[in-house]
Parts: sequence; C-alpha cells; structure tokens
Amino acid sequence: MSTSNDPLLQPFQLKHLRLKNRIMSTAHEPAYSEDGMPKDRYRLYHLEKAKGGIAMTMTAGSASVSADSPPAFGNLLAYKDEIVPWLKKLTDDCHEHDTAVMIQLTHLGRRTNWNKGNWLPVLAPSPIREPAHRAFPKEMEDWDIERIVADYADAAARMQEGGLDGIEIEAYGHLMDQFWSPATNRREDEFGGPLENRMRFSDMVLTAIRKSVGPDFIVGIRMVADEDWEKGLSKEEGIEIARRLVASGNVDFLNVIRGHIDHDASLNDVIPIQGMRASPHLDFAGEVRAATKFPVFHAARIADVATARHAIAEGKLDMVGMTRAHIADPHIVRKIMRGEEARIRPCVGATYCLDRIYEGGEALCIHNAATGREALIPHDIAPAEKARRAVVVGAGPAGLEAARVLAERGHAVTVLEATGEAGGQVNLLIRNPRRKEMVGIVDWRLAELERLGVEIRYDVYAEGADVLALEPDLVVVATGGFAQVPELDAGEDLVTSSWDILAGAVKPSGPVLLFDDNGGHPGMSAAEVIAASGAELELVSPERFFAPEMGGMNHVPYAKAFAEKQVTVTINTQLKSVRREGNGLTAVLGSDYSDATVERRVAQVVVEHGTQANADLFLELKPSSRNLGAVDYGALIARQPPLAGKNESGSFDLVRIGDAVSSRNIHAAIYDALRLCSLL
Repeated sequence: MSTSNDPLLQPFQLKHLRLKNRIMSTAHEPAYSEDGMPKDRYRLYHLEKAKGGIAMTMTAGSASVSADSPPAFGNLLAYKDEIVPWLKKLTDDCHEHDTAVMIQLTHLGRRTNWNKGNWLPVLAPSPIREPAHRAFPKEMEDWDIERIVADYADAAARMQEGGLDGIEIEAYGHLMDQFWSPATNRREDEFGGPLENRMRFSDMVLTAIRKSVGPDFIVGIRMVADEDWEKGLSKEEGIEIARRLVASGNVDFLNVIRGHIDHDASLNDVIPIQGMRASPHLDFAGEVRAATKFPVFHAARIADVATARHAIAEGKLDMVGMTRAHIADPHIVRKIMRGEEARIRPCVGATYCLDRIYEGGEALCIHNAATGREALIPHDIAPAEKARRAVVVGAGPAGLEAARVLAERGHAVTVLEATGEAGGQVNLLIRNPRRKEMVGIVDWRLAELERLGVEIRYDVYAEGADVLALEPDLVVVATGGFAQVPELDAGEDLVTSSWDILAGAVKPSGPVLLFDDNGGHPGMSAAEVIAASGAELELVSPERFFAPEMGGMNHVPYAKAFAEKQVTVTINTQLKSVRREGNGLTAVLGSDYSDATVERRVAQVVVEHGTQANADLFLELKPSSRNLGAVDYGALIARQPPLAGKNESGSFDLVRIGDAVSSRNIHAAIYDALRLCSLL
C-alpha cells in the first residue's frame, strides 16, 4: 500500500485541529515525573514519539486536579501553577514536529490511598472500598463537590495556558465514573439514583470547564461505555451517557473503553496482556461511534499496524491508540512512511511497562531499553568513529542486542552461538503457550542482523582459541547462565530445575512441590506448565506473596491458572531438604520465622533459583584482553568510553553482559548490551 492512500496516514480534522495522521498515543502515566512535574525525562519521552511521526501524544494518566487526589503512580499535579512552564516546553518541542499534545485530567476519587501526598481523606460518591488501592473513602459532601468542580475548571485553564491542544477528562474507574456507575454510587440525593442524577456531577464539571476555557479549546472524555459487570454500567446506559455527552456540546471527542478496574483480574480485561485476545474492544468502540456519529478514539492492545489500519479503514475509529506499541518503538509512523513497516520493533505484550508502574517503578519496555532513557541513550544508534572487528559469543537477548548495536555502529560483527538456534532463555519461556509472543524479542533482532549483514555461526561452543582465531578487536561475552539449585541441607541432587520442566526434558509427575525463591516468570511459567499437565501442585515461596518480582498485570493469568487447577500456594516457607523414601520424595519445609518444620510426601520437587553465570569463557579471555575485562562504571553512567587500557600486551577489549554477569531479567540483559555497546 502506498503512503498516499494508507488509511493510517490520512489527516483527521478535530474541530480546528488538523491531526496529520490517525495514530496517537493515549494517556498513560509512565511515572517519569519529578515533584509531580513533567520535567526533562518526561518531555523527552513524548518528544521521541513526535520525532517518530505520531499525530498526537496524550500526556498524563492522569494529572490530578485536586490536592485530595494524591498520586497513585507518579501522577502529574495539575492543581499546581508551576506545571504550566513545564507543559509549555513539552508542547512547544512536540509542535516543532507537527505533533499535537493533550493531557488527561482527573480526580481519582477512591482509586488511590489516603497515605500518599497530603494524607487527606480519600473520597467517593459513596463510602464503598476499592479493592485495588484498599482505601475506605468518605462519602462526598456538598462542599467537596463544589470545590472539586472548581478544581477541574482551574486545572483546565492551566492546561490551556500551557499551550496544549486540548484536554481529556478521565472518567472510567475514577471519580466521574464512580458517580455514573450503580456499583459505586448508592446516594439518595440529587446525585444518585436515575441516570440523570448520576450524571449531574459530570455535567457540572464539564460545564465549568467549558466556561473556563471557552468554546474553541478542545475537550474530550475517556469514558467507559459498558462496565461489563453485573452491578455496574450496562452497555445501554453507557451508550446513553455517550449520547448525552455529545448532545451537551461540552465535549469534542469520546475515547471509549469497556470493562471495570476494581481489581487486577478486571483490569487485565480492560488492558489485555500477552496470551489474551488482541484488540478485544475494537468492535465495541465501533458500535459507540456508529451510535453517536461522533469522533471516537480507542486503545486496548492494538499493537500491530495491520489492526490499526483495519480500525480506521472500516470506520470503527477516527484515531487509533497504539500506546504500548510506541513504548516498544516510538518511530512507528516514520517507519510506515518509509516503507519499513517490517522493521517496527514489536510490542510483545509482556506488559513489563505497566507492571513496573503499578508496583511503584517507572515504565520500561522489556526489549527497548532506550525508552524512558532518551536523555542518556538515543533510539537511533550513532556510527562509531572507527570500525572494529567484534565477536559476540551467545545469541540470547543480550548477545543479539549487542550484535545489533555494534553493527549499527558500523563494526564488523560475528556471533558465535553454542546451540542450533538463537534465543537463549526466551526459548524456554515460549514453551509456555501463553507466552509465545516473547519470540518477537528474538525474531526482530534476527531480522535486523540479517539486514545489517551480521554473520551468526551456530553450533559453536566457543572456547578462547575459537574467539581469538577471528582476530577480534572487541569481544562481548553473552553466554548467559545455567539453572542453579538453592543451597539445601541435603538432597540437592534429587530436585528438578524449572528449566527441565519448561524444556520438556522432564515431565511433571505429581504430586509436585515447586519451590521458587527467584520470584519471577521462570518459576511461575514452570508452575503453569505443571498445573496444565494435570499434576497436583503445591507452589512454595519464602516471600510474603508469590512472585514478588512480577507485577499485578502478569500476576493475573498465573493466579487464574492456579485457581482453575486448584494449585496450593504456600508463602513464608523455605525448602530445607529433600530425601528419597521408596518411590517418592520427602520435602522438609521450614521458615525464617520459626524452627518448626513440616514434611511433604511428593513424587517430584522442582526448584527455581535463578541462574549461575556461565563465565568460563570470559575468565579464560580476561588475561589476554586490553582492559582485563574491567568496566569503568562511573564512565558508563556518564556515557563516556567505559574501557581503559590496563594490559599493554592485550589485543582486544573484553566485556560481558546479561546473565553471564549475574542472574537478572531480559530487560537488564538488553540494557547491558545497549548502553555498553553504544559506547564501543
């Protein structure tokens, strides 16, 4: 398809605003704020998408309009005047690339905690606890309603002063929707009961905003049009709310979502992750557009260009949100326009980004380590001053990324891989059918290496002589690690590793006890595979809850599988020892809190204890290297050349990355490769 007739590249007129194409990044909070302000890190994150050609980027998810709506996950503070110059700088920078900028405003209502920010009481239409944030809200009084309506209007005026192209009011799951939904509004006054009463608060807010910003400033709303919940808003009521909002003349677009977000499981239905259906609410959003005949935006796991194109071509949406897809690759539109659609780095649905936000971290893509680090690491790799001969040992995520970055720098790169295929531990993860999309991490890099002319030699278990025979000037050791067993009082030789289960080398034989003190995906994936086999399973963790290295979004499918297969989950418990008794095994369990022990009679004990670094090759090559394998961390952090000459007789520089250093995760391995190799 030529760019001239590509539906995604056609402009869209929203009131007076001409959007240059149909792709946007919807509002989300990457938690890059500093003191509640969108400072440089926040600005550069959005600017990168503007450089990549996106038509509109929506900031915040959401910015708080009131002091008693404390930040639940790094929210911007729209009630502070000092936000205006920061927003103006962000907006001006994006406008230089013809990218529109809006911001999402909200009062979180009960969807936050009282013990954040200013420690003010959480409030809601009715005093009904929200499970996700565990606060017991007070019922809003008349003076609460009056001041919050004014806060919305004041915040909108600040956004207009900041030069933004418009605002979006967040309704779903937040205060406005809490008034709409019969699940959260049990009031018996003029704000409760019939739909007209439940919409009274939102009508007051939108009227006050329109009075504050005037008729020309763009005001939209992100709203739930069906809570998909027996006690919540029905589809009929949701569409009726949409019609009434359109008829009011106070809004200029609808950003539609479906579902409710009271707990992790329902949130996953709203924001699907890998292993779940792609774009599950797209057709529903199209129904709302047809019913209202009004501009409709939508985002929910529309991760690929083909689906986005279909959404526009079929008239389901006016603007398509590809939000997580732009965390993975902020240059999607630029690549479409260049005819390089196949080069778009795929979002693999790992949802590492959102899990980190909800657990108090910042958004990071599992396989684009430049996102959120734009001030330090460019998305476009600069060529090196001098080409070098580089050898990368290992074709897991770290090795493939190292080879890609070095080749982009202009170096001549050869990759040596011990097995017959690339992928490393990713090849284990995808043995769990639900996680098969993770192969995109490998496939994208293999395609890039082919484009860059990088040679990969398979079935080469490289020793020092093999590497030196290639006369390298630079060697990157990315040999990964081996599954390791936790230290036990006895019986280490009787246990099976999670790797053996995932690889299919050992079949689950129940009853199974799986001990996981790593707390991430490897142990949970093995547990899911064991449970799916039909074997009786007890999952044992020494932590306060299982898999603490994983966030709530990824927790859901594991918890669902465990509930359906009646997996027993035991926390605060250590595996002490294992002994053989007859045809079975006896596992001795204890804890850090008592000397008491209990025993489990099982057929199989599976353990997940991270990896032991496969460092033999690195240690063999280290004495012959110029830098003796040392990396100057201060220089690395400061983005300066990190390797210093320590050995005058050395003929090559040497670094190691990923699990060849220590047991970590995919993002850490890729970040190792990107930040080191982009300096070499």
